[in-house]
Amino acid sequence: MKSFQWIPCTLSLLLCTADAGIGTRPNFVFMMVDDLGIGDLGCYGNTTLRTPNIDRLALEGVKLTQHIAAAPLCTPSRAAFLTGRYPIRSGMAAHGQMGVFLFSASSGGLPQEEITFAKAVKVQGYSTAVIGKWHLGLNCEDSSDHCHHPNSHGFDYFYGTIMTHLRDCQPGHGSVLYNVYGHIPFKPLSIGLVSLVVLHIRGMLTVSRRVFFSFLILVGLVLSLFGMLVYTFPNLNCFVMRGTEIVEQPYISENLTQRMTSEAIEFLERNSKTPFLLFFSFIQVHTGVFASPLFRGRSQHGLYGDAVMEVDWSVGQIMQTLERLNLKDNTLVYMTSDQGPHLEEISVHGEMHGGYSGIYKAGKSTNWEGGIRIPGIFRWPGVLPAGKVIDEPTSNMDIFPTVLNLAGASIPDDRVIDGRDLLPLLQGQVERSEHEFLFHYCNAELNAVRWHPPNSSTIWKAFFFTPDFHPENSSACFHTHVCFCIKPFVTFHDPPLLYDLSKDPTESTPLSPNTEPLFHSVLEVIRAAVSRHTQSLKPVPVQVSPLQIVWKPWLQPCCSSLSQLCRCERDHQIEKVQDGLQKE
Repeated sequence: MKSFQWIPCTLSLLLCTADAGIGTRPNFVFMMVDDLGIGDLGCYGNTTLRTPNIDRLALEGVKLTQHIAAAPLCTPSRAAFLTGRYPIRSGMAAHGQMGVFLFSASSGGLPQEEITFAKAVKVQGYSTAVIGKWHLGLNCEDSSDHCHHPNSHGFDYFYGTIMTHLRDCQPGHGSVLYNVYGHIPFKPLSIGLVSLVVLHIRGMLTVSRRVFFSFLILVGLVLSLFGMLVYTFPNLNCFVMRGTEIVEQPYISENLTQRMTSEAIEFLERNSKTPFLLFFSFIQVHTGVFASPLFRGRSQHGLYGDAVMEVDWSVGQIMQTLERLNLKDNTLVYMTSDQGPHLEEISVHGEMHGGYSGIYKAGKSTNWEGGIRIPGIFRWPGVLPAGKVIDEPTSNMDIFPTVLNLAGASIPDDRVIDGRDLLPLLQGQVERSEHEFLFHYCNAELNAVRWHPPNSSTIWKAFFFTPDFHPENSSACFHTHVCFCIKPFVTFHDPPLLYDLSKDPTESTPLSPNTEPLFHSVLEVIRAAVSRHTQSLKPVPVQVSPLQIVWKPWLQPCCSSLSQLCRCERDHQIEKVQDGLQKE
């Protein structure tokens, strides 16, 4: 009986879209690049970085120019993408400074109660796979329960990394952990230490030798533990899994994209006769930028540009495979990024490794447009018009209801779904997005609100607080490596900063009652929307709390033993890719 449960819903969908040429349930191929800037692609205006395969997708399909990430950081954005819900609803939004998982042995992750689009379509008979970066947790209580693993969220097949790629994963590229120095209050500590010395010299305070040497031992212990953390970090966090098995620990990054592309092609070949959903989650172009030898030195933009070109090559390989298997006309392809580019990323050699936001302000970790306006390209020949450009506000949360409706699955009615079905907008059946309001969170803090009034082309955006850039005349936070959402790293605004994005997409000139007659009435409407939205939120356990993200030894994934520093190499893709490189 289960195999027939989708028939009534699917028949209804077919009746509604018969003139669009939809005869069967489509396959899905979703490609998400890590930290890619909207200005990095030729189809979004870049004239110096070649991305011909991605540009071809845009020419053959629909390009969204106001496609918004639900969060400006990896973990919450991906949670929203998979579930169609603001990350604060699933507990995937942090209430403190750290908004993502840094350790594979953390206990937080996407709760099993959440419904992902993979879980929903799997019930409808789809084969599902995620290849690449996960970054939504792994274990809960022991090192093999895999409660947050992709297999627990509807993906039949997984090949990739549980964690994000960091510079620690590449020997000789330094450590992201060194950024902790930016958060140590050296000035107050120095003042306190000098004050103690002065007081001791003047006889106003006595410090015994025992206390002094105890302090030195404590400092030495802390530095030793930090050094051990830096030394072991790659082995404990940079590993590749196939299913629930670790096949390489630590991994070699330079051939990862080629290996994952090969895995994606093999998945398509294995499932070409049945409905499938493939989520290709690129490791590139995140911090710790890398490119394979075939692409190094090929761009005008250093290693970062080389990495973007390798991503574009991979997209081309997957598109060629769909054509070879005669799957192109029955596959909805979606290409995007998880958020804006990491502008503060500078290599140990002083080379800028961050992306480009185009005309938009700032980047990753901020809710300025450069941090959340992402590529959004859809291709489905014969169903979606070619060369169409849409400037309506849309969200990466919209993928969830769009997929469920096309696959014949029911939209869950026991929870709030924030995404909206995109198909009518993509096909041109409607001209306006269903999103009147979009709420922009920085971790668990409501940072800004976007309002697209009915019967108007205006897009208002109000900021309740903004990050403090450093240097002040920049649009990034170089002193802390990313911008933060809490005091003392932000400035609050009352009244909120108000922009008209339809006239000022660069967010360069905030409005005032003197320059905008509707200033107060617009803010009144936005505040009312915030009130309604806040009432729709329910308390849930926070998955990205300090207790959940801290390293827990008993949760540590390890393919050998801790005494061997968890080393192993048993991935057949390594040899396959090496053979391919030798032939070329």
